[in-house]
Amino acid sequence: MASKILLVIILFVAGTYCSSESPGRNTSQTASQPVASEDVRPVVLFLGTSLTAGMGVGVESAYPALIQEKIDSVGAYFRVVNAGESGGTSAGGVRRIDWLLRQPVAVLVLELGANDGLRGQDITALRANLQAIIERTLDVHPDAQIIIAGMEAPPNLGQEYTSEFRTVFVDVAQQNGVPLIPFILEGVAGIPEFNQSDGIHPTADGQRIMAETVWQVLGPVLQSVEPA
Repeated sequence: MASKILLVIILFVAGTYCSSESPGRNTSQTASQPVASEDVRPVVLFLGTSLTAGMGVGVESAYPALIQEKIDSVGAYFRVVNAGESGGTSAGGVRRIDWLLRQPVAVLVLELGANDGLRGQDITALRANLQAIIERTLDVHPDAQIIIAGMEAPPNLGQEYTSEFRTVFVDVAQQNGVPLIPFILEGVAGIPEFNQSDGIHPTADGQRIMAETVWQVLGPVLQSVEPA
């Protein structure tokens, strides 16, 4: 129980820190919007927060880049696009998704909601935003696969809120019949050696653990959708 409390307190501090960034500014080394590319490989799109952007370690050390290495190592034909954004919320994801979908998205890994919870935003709105992102993705790319990444809310918002927040990710995944990563920071959050000196963002080692957590779910999905 103590470790769980420590975990969500750290996430609360993270939200306070990230909220000080301009919501529209991506502090990672990659743009949050797609750029012209001659690479025709189907895209694995990571739509997320500073955790995805690799804040403090650089985009090249963020877990999506490590996922690309795994994809390449097994000879799979996919290109990772990192659309992580510091301070990103589910509402921001709704605003950004249409532009991002101009790419040939084969898989969407949806890592949004952490900042919604950290700011105590409405649970119903969070659920609606996640659903809207999924529906827009499937409208444009009907064969795209969706993966939901779960998160925790801070304890100061009360047990009812934190419980409902946690359940949102489970419910959205179940209602859409898509895989769920129960907690993307499993084995990282609350563990000092895997977090930077701010106690907030994962170190390069922490990002490697995140990549393994994501790959456990993403790997089998890619096997099922790999182009002929």
